[in-house]
Amino acid sequence: MSEIASHSAADENLEQIKKFLFKGKRSAESTEIEEVEILIPEKAQASYHCYTWPSAPILAWFLWERRSELVGKHVLELGAGTALPGILAAKCGASVTLTESATLPSALEHVKRCCEVNNLPGNQVRVTGLTWGLFLSNTFSLGSIDLIIGSDCFYDPSVFEDIIVTVAYLLENNPQARFLSVYQERSADWSIEHLLNKWGLSCDHLPINNLGADSGIDINELMKDHTIHLLEITRK
Repeated sequence: MSEIASHSAADENLEQIKKFLFKGKRSAESTEIEEVEILIPEKAQASYHCYTWPSAPILAWFLWERRSELVGKHVLELGAGTALPGILAAKCGASVTLTESATLPSALEHVKRCCEVNNLPGNQVRVTGLTWGLFLSNTFSLGSIDLIIGSDCFYDPSVFEDIIVTVAYLLENNPQARFLSVYQERSADWSIEHLLNKWGLSCDHLPINNLGADSGIDINELMKDHTIHLLEITRK
């Protein structure tokens, strides 16, 4: 669930703070409720990386329902944008690396701003440039990764192979890891199946129909009339 609080300024840099609240029972046997609040700054005239697309809350809720599995893990978020899923993982006890394109310094600055608003310490969350398909020095210094996540990375077919190549490299170096990707279906004609086969990856569709149900969340409201899928991509 979320709400928006706007600041008054007639300016294209006007910042809106969107609040996301995640809550649920501490465990199936417990009646104790725990919750995490995340604040996401968005620009009033947002470019795509300064706006929280519907896929991000869905991935965040999926992680929230498995939050006990995140403690002490290293989570890498690709194309973080406003970084809602990555920030949620950090607040659930993971060490997190948030990445955005190294060619988009404004996107990287916005990721840092999102971390700042949520008071995340630098020793828990790292922000770095990672351009899909381009292997620079920092690509090789990411350390051991337990989980790769990404929301709405597959928005443009021209970057599909760059994403898959990057994921294939990360999984080759971290064979125990998996890539959780939530994406909004924009065309039934778009497919990554041939690219997965080309780069030695396999893919499973994970069900999200009942996501958030125990916390009173309506998955259809989160989807906002879009068709959204959750993929788990691993090495073959």
